[in-house]
Amino acid sequence: MTITSHTNQHFKEIRKLARASARARSERFVAEGEDLYAAAHAAGRGALYVLCAPGLAAGRENWFEADAALLAKASRLGSGARVIGVYPESWTTPVGPLCVALWGVHDPGNVGTIIRAAEAFGASSVALGADCADPYGPKAVRASMGAIFATPIARFSAMDELPGEVVGLVPGYVTPLRGPIHEPTTLLIGGERDGLPPETLAQCSRVCSIPQVAGDSLNAAMAATVALYEATRMASE
Repeated sequence: MTITSHTNQHFKEIRKLARASARARSERFVAEGEDLYAAAHAAGRGALYVLCAPGLAAGRENWFEADAALLAKASRLGSGARVIGVYPESWTTPVGPLCVALWGVHDPGNVGTIIRAAEAFGASSVALGADCADPYGPKAVRASMGAIFATPIARFSAMDELPGEVVGLVPGYVTPLRGPIHEPTTLLIGGERDGLPPETLAQCSRVCSIPQVAGDSLNAAMAATVALYEATRMASE
């Protein structure tokens, strides 16, 4: 039977989960599109349920077909989605040997991109500290390109919760991020506008920058990606 009513409980919950407050209460989030469903499946993360286009639910448990108009209203993508899944959030503690920690990274696209880079370079966890965008928000989930399902996501409130040597990354021209990298290590990335606050930098094991030919800073996602590459390269030497 195809869902057509706006009063359907699954449709209503998917619409509500666009709000951070609803995600926080339920500890659930939405992932749209067949590619994200495939990434979740590959990571062993099953959906609580899926709304899908007619003809896709056959033989699949907890899949519910919805008519095109209802599915379009449930989707937050401009082009719509044929598959919209609801998943439980997953949180852990920050772990090494390579952790990426974020402090004041407000942009959800940057948070999602950093999670994607963390998966690509084999980071053990991504930890979110003070005033960061929700990694399970729609923009962050899309930007992660499915890495949200494979990468352990953590919270931290104090620097001593981060594993191993904490390397704070700052813009400008201080000590370059070069070897040695000792395991475990945490790469600490600050916000897009203000970077890491002085009191946080004072608690880092060391403070480094990424050498640049021109300009004096990179955005948070670019800095994290370059730092992850360099950290994994040095660890393999």
